[in-house]
Amino acid sequence: MNDTKPQSNLFSTVIWLMLVVLTITTFSLGEAGVSGKGVMLTLLAITMIKSQLVANYFMSLRKTRFLWRAIMLGYFLIVGSLIALAYFCLLYTSRCA
Repeated sequence: MNDTKPQSNLFSTVIWLMLVVLTITTFSLGEAGVSGKGVMLTLLAITMIKSQLVANYFMSLRKTRFLWRAIMLGYFLIVGSLIALAYFCLLYTSRCA
């Protein structure tokens, strides 16, 4: 028998509101036309936080074995690291090879 309690609607709503606020923040930074390393790292961090929230709470990975959560976290870290590497490579050199 399944003894897990379902998530409350209030908790899901709070997570959803956090995602909305983070999305508005990234949109505002993009529309403001700011740039630089700090902004890029901030946007990347916000994106990784949002992806982890979606994976844990809306894909229900929080209730699964650690292996599946680790796979998703590893994926997010690898993709985020490759994006940051590509950004810094293009920022500091004319070509990366």
